[in-house]
Amino acid sequence: MEIALDRKSIPAEISLINQSFAWMFVGLCVTGLSSIVVASTPALIDALFSNSILFFGLMLAELALVFFLSLRINKMSYEAAVASFVGYAFLNGLTLSSIFLLYTSTSVASTFFITAAVFGTMAVFGYTTKKDLTTVGNLAIMALIGVIIASVVNIFLRNSGFSYILSYLTIAIFIGLTAYDTQKIKNMSGQANKNLGVLGALMLYLDFVNIFINLLRIFGRRRN
Repeated sequence: MEIALDRKSIPAEISLINQSFAWMFVGLCVTGLSSIVVASTPALIDALFSNSILFFGLMLAELALVFFLSLRINKMSYEAAVASFVGYAFLNGLTLSSIFLLYTSTSVASTFFITAAVFGTMAVFGYTTKKDLTTVGNLAIMALIGVIIASVVNIFLRNSGFSYILSYLTIAIFIGLTAYDTQKIKNMSGQANKNLGVLGALMLYLDFVNIFINLLRIFGRRRN
């Protein structure tokens, strides 16, 4: 006996969550592939990391794309939103390729799976909890601003101990943001804008990548 599934019967919140996580997965794949290609190509490594202007230019382009997507998502076409997100993931992969040069592949892989476990747990919590996480999200965002300012100051101080403290704080902040963002995406489901799946993917992608990078900084095993 076959059971016909009506797509319209699928709750909107589940559909939006699925779109957000699907595009986040695509973004992580694009980042991972571009990182591996650069890390395994000596010419690209030399071109990217021997030219500080190019490297910092890529970082500025990433920031510009994030702000552009966040501010213009409601006015962009779906194709433009997807292209901007995938482009950001690609650029991020270029700059993150350095992790394959600094850390062992085993360390990178194990940290990735730990991140996935932590991220998945908090995403499930954010989706299922009945508690309003708005306060948690607001506090996390304020704390993140403080960490960013402290990180800029530490560029000049070059205090390794303080850097580790900032990494721990960043992990805690983005763990909280993962739950908050998941709940936020769930609550956005009533809005008639198909670009919201891309925006949700960007939010979740940033949470995942920041948890991963900072876990790697703390627990990653460096190459000799």
